[in-house]
Amino acid sequence: MKKIIVLILLISNCVWAQKTTFKEGDFIFQNIACGPLCDAINEVTFGYNDINFNHIGMVINYENKLQVIEATWPKVAITPLEDFLSKTSNTMYLGRLLPEYTNLITDAKNFAIKQVGIPYDVNYLMNNEKYYCSELIYDAFKYANEDKEFFKLYPMTYKSKTTGEFFPEWLSYFEKLGQEVPENLLGCNPAGLSLSKKITIVGAIVQ
Repeated sequence: MKKIIVLILLISNCVWAQKTTFKEGDFIFQNIACGPLCDAINEVTFGYNDINFNHIGMVINYENKLQVIEATWPKVAITPLEDFLSKTSNTMYLGRLLPEYTNLITDAKNFAIKQVGIPYDVNYLMNNEKYYCSELIYDAFKYANEDKEFFKLYPMTYKSKTTGEFFPEWLSYFEKLGQEVPENLLGCNPAGLSLSKKITIVGAIVQ
């Protein structure tokens, strides 16, 4: 009996330890370290299972291998999958479109590829010919959905939930840009996308 139990445990461990299999159109949700600004983002955004996510990329088949298209500093880029997964040691999560929406992936991919080289959106504004990470995903699937909204936009906040005041880091950030804080303007973020009813979170990524 003990041998049977040990065997079952070994089999279970092998199953759970299997590496994640990626597919084109998958979303990789990350919580990367970028200092006080990322800390501020994490305080006001909560995703799947209340987990913090502050970056997202989409898996695409490009040049006969799986890579990740992402809006990152300094511009929209196609990043080798292995390099994308090495951005953080924090647990990453895999999101996947529900089957009824997978027909949108090809057009979304093609749209995103055409944006390669476009500057990163340091202003965090929609429709300004720049892209931040989740904005690229939003626009790609809006395009694929015949220019109808697919993922949703929500009013963004740059205020602390604790104090109700703007984070000093954001005030300094936007002051350097000569820009007002875009408080309550519509936008999106990786955490919000992870809650979309149009995707399922497959689980934590195992490398």
